[in-house]
Amino acid sequence: MPPYILTLDIGSSSVRAILFDTDARPVSGCIAQVGHNMSTSEEGSASFDPNKLLDGAINVIDQVLAAAGPRANEIAGVTTATFVSNILGVDQHGEPTTPIYTYADTRNVQAATELRSQLGPSGIRTAHDRTGCLIHTSYLPARFRWLQQSHPHLLEKTTHWLSIGEYILWKFLGQRVAGFSVASWTGLLDRRTLEWDAEWLDQLPINVEQLSPLVDIDQPLTGLLPEWGKRWPSLASAPWYPAVGDGAAANVGSGAGMVQPDPAGVQQIALTIGTTGAMRMVVDADGVEDLATPDGLWLYRVDRQRGLLGGATTEGGNVYAWARRTLQLPDSEAIESALSNNIPASHGLTVLPFIAGERAPGWDDDARASIIGFSLDTDPLELLQASIEGVCYRFALIYQRIAESQPPDTQFQIMAGGGAILQSPAWLQLMADVLNHPVHALQEHEVTARGLAIIGLEQLGIVQKTEHPVPLLGTTYHPDPQRHEIHKAAITRQVEMYVRLKKNQDL
Repeated sequence: MPPYILTLDIGSSSVRAILFDTDARPVSGCIAQVGHNMSTSEEGSASFDPNKLLDGAINVIDQVLAAAGPRANEIAGVTTATFVSNILGVDQHGEPTTPIYTYADTRNVQAATELRSQLGPSGIRTAHDRTGCLIHTSYLPARFRWLQQSHPHLLEKTTHWLSIGEYILWKFLGQRVAGFSVASWTGLLDRRTLEWDAEWLDQLPINVEQLSPLVDIDQPLTGLLPEWGKRWPSLASAPWYPAVGDGAAANVGSGAGMVQPDPAGVQQIALTIGTTGAMRMVVDADGVEDLATPDGLWLYRVDRQRGLLGGATTEGGNVYAWARRTLQLPDSEAIESALSNNIPASHGLTVLPFIAGERAPGWDDDARASIIGFSLDTDPLELLQASIEGVCYRFALIYQRIAESQPPDTQFQIMAGGGAILQSPAWLQLMADVLNHPVHALQEHEVTARGLAIIGLEQLGIVQKTEHPVPLLGTTYHPDPQRHEIHKAAITRQVEMYVRLKKNQDL
């Protein structure tokens, strides 16, 4: 039923547009997707051409509006999510001076190390609590310090610094704004005052005028520029809401985005494992004000009423994909059987699964994957099992920190989504055993876009922030207490090995 919400999801592998109705259900046939590839190099670059992503957004909007036909005239708003954190520079004419530097670009590792050394332990803790973000290659303080050291000419010719979501809306509507959600992922937003962080700006080679004015999700942009108003007349006067972080939208779409717990007092936690992974829960505005950012986690924003507490990992489905590509593994059915039936940690292996570096909870810029304890008798399935267990153990550490930050009697409901974990019932059961908590598998395949639809419906007053449409759920996986005890000991071994390797690295 109308009115409709047009969602634009700018991800790290594709741009997608989907039309949703008032029940946050996708409208049949009204979906479009255009893929793209990140440009990478051995030196650690990970970037995009901003105009290629802009072209992709134009393409998918064209396709969905054509598929919608007359229904396009009943679109009541456009919502956008983007991968975060990212940044690009533009000159005075609005043309890019840099590529889009993404969270995965690690050429600023030395700059991050220098900032940590400069601030010292107390300064690091203060910055973490003030912004909700750690000092790491994925955030902008280290990115701007690196630009200052390595590419000062780019700083000189850049007038404004924007995220990809800001850039696309600026091109369409001629207005430059940053939503609290995306801004909070930069490491440059004071999470309590919701202003650009003056203390960081004093130490970096940029000024506040170069960053976009800050707005909340309820401050939409209207009035497409003439070129786009003529091309998309059905969207010419529709509100275009500021972009939000893809993780924030995914939490809302997973059923874990309400501004307060359900009537039974249960807090929903969204567990998402695709190529990488994340575990997040929403806290209300009072929680954001009062909560000190837990060690190893971040505390972002959804909007002024909601914070987003959790941690993201670089490891997830990429570990499974590496094993399938590299090892002589049997078919998927045999893999599922082995993961389901093998005794936990019976292989004697300890895996630190950092094949793409580490984020939460250790945030070690130089971390690399390690496999300890293998021998001539270790077979490929055991190595896969140990690797997937290793991924789950990192999430157990994140979950422990989230739980410890909440009142002792808090009850949690874990909602699992993401293409990697949902395709493996054995992995879902393993996660339940490791966490010692039921895990509910989502049947929603587009949780980020669904979250965008709900956010748009909130702004129209059709959905309340305290009561969201219930997502479709599949199987609930209940923990096995005996297996959990085995995993607890294995987690301890993994943590001990992590500490030992880190000590050797620091010598």
